[in-house]
Amino acid sequence: MFALSLSAIQSHNLEKAISSSDRSATNITRDMSRHPHETLTFFGIESNMTVVELSPGGGWYTEILANYIHYPGTLIAAHFNPELGDYYAKSRQKFNNKIDSNPMYGRVELVNLDSELAESNSIDAVITFRNLHNWLGPQMDLIFLNSYKALKPGGIFGVVEHRAKPGTSVEIMKKSGYVTEALAIEIATKHGFQLVSKSEINANPNDTKDYKKGVWTLPPTFRLKEEDRQKYAAIGESDRMTLLFTKPKHQ
Repeated sequence: MFALSLSAIQSHNLEKAISSSDRSATNITRDMSRHPHETLTFFGIESNMTVVELSPGGGWYTEILANYIHYPGTLIAAHFNPELGDYYAKSRQKFNNKIDSNPMYGRVELVNLDSELAESNSIDAVITFRNLHNWLGPQMDLIFLNSYKALKPGGIFGVVEHRAKPGTSVEIMKKSGYVTEALAIEIATKHGFQLVSKSEINANPNDTKDYKKGVWTLPPTFRLKEEDRQKYAAIGESDRMTLLFTKPKHQ
């Protein structure tokens, strides 16, 4: 009984959630590039919050958040709508299998990314990691709008994204996978969010952002495979903006 209580206490501690043996070894190796403790602390994520993770992909952050968030908090994973096609269905099924694989994910609910996410004014925080480049255009507007509606007044909207050089065109953003801070802030404020703070937690000054295969040239993707692999490994993961917005308390 004591061991269960100790486990419960540890799982509600962010450092313990990050170091948990429930995480995959491959994911843990990326902590030095993705700074999960510093990032989630910067966003102000608490273990009793109801949090929406937008487009969690394979669940890199989901592993940490599921271990960390406990009752009365809930983690809502807004993943691909499987009805949009085979790629989306396969990715969603793989994520579903992950969620079903471990009781740790018992506080995780699944919704479609293109849905309203949750009831209006019901969510404490909405966070997303390295996804904006996939949404450029009307999809980003829809996701940001639904995030704003779902959040409580005073709620948190946290964004981490590959950072393009200022002045980069939207066309190049789509091809390269890098998005300008200016555009991210413009779309967020367009839908009512207020920028609270920026952080350089996930910055990488070695990233020149001029690769023929875009951001996917860098680790962990290495789209060029063995071509100049050591060079790109030495650069590391991309330079990223880390932006904290809020939904105003008084609207």
